[in-house]
Amino acid sequence: MRLSISHETTYHYEDQVRASIQYLRLTPHDSERQHVLSWQLDLPRPVRAQLDPFGNILHVLTMDEPHEAIIIGAQGLVDIDELREAEHESQSALPFLRFTRLTEADEALRAFAEKQCHQRRDRTALIDLMHGLNQHMTYTPGSTEVDTSAAQAFAGRAGVCQDHAHAFLACTRSLGIPARYVSGYLFSENSEHLASHAWAEAWLDDAWYSFDVTNELAKPERHLKLAVGLDYLDACPVRGMRRGGGEQMHAKVFVAPTPVISVQQQ
Repeated sequence: MRLSISHETTYHYEDQVRASIQYLRLTPHDSERQHVLSWQLDLPRPVRAQLDPFGNILHVLTMDEPHEAIIIGAQGLVDIDELREAEHESQSALPFLRFTRLTEADEALRAFAEKQCHQRRDRTALIDLMHGLNQHMTYTPGSTEVDTSAAQAFAGRAGVCQDHAHAFLACTRSLGIPARYVSGYLFSENSEHLASHAWAEAWLDDAWYSFDVTNELAKPERHLKLAVGLDYLDACPVRGMRRGGGEQMHAKVFVAPTPVISVQQQ
């Protein structure tokens, strides 16, 4: 499947901001499952790409002069291998056993993971865990904040894709299985779910397997990966700080399949 992406994030400030810095993980990279045909960022000024500790492509946008708004754009075309269910990497998966504040597994999450998986530590067990979390935590926009932890969202029995991913990470790591947070895009005909999306990956049989709790998908046919990390803070597409000024953020994301045109030789 070939996906066309258009993503625009606009920050408007109530008062003039003296300076700001934005960490952008808005650029996908090639992997076994996705091939980037074209991609560009539209930023207020040129910014050099670098790699963060997790191998994500990172751009740091620094605005040292006073400003009242910032517009950050990303667009491109990416081919997705719909048949590939796992991705292999040479980097160790062991760092993804570590809990964070957002993914700490409390007693309730540990008990839930054990109940869903028992002694099993395979893909089938984690698929059961994925379904169980989806049933326990109703997809409810506005029910949580960006700093809501997995334990808090699980106790409230509601959340969004970020919370689903954090709860899955907490459960999976409590079982001794490395797991990581994934940010990216999803093509979905369901208008209730945003095109900007988050899911999880778990390390099984020397490969990363995807688990999308929100959509109950264990096969990433329509998922385009941007970044990975221990939690949302490591992998969110746009994260920043500023000096002064209250802000209003608005994001527009469009994801659509694009026909692949084959050229026949005469």
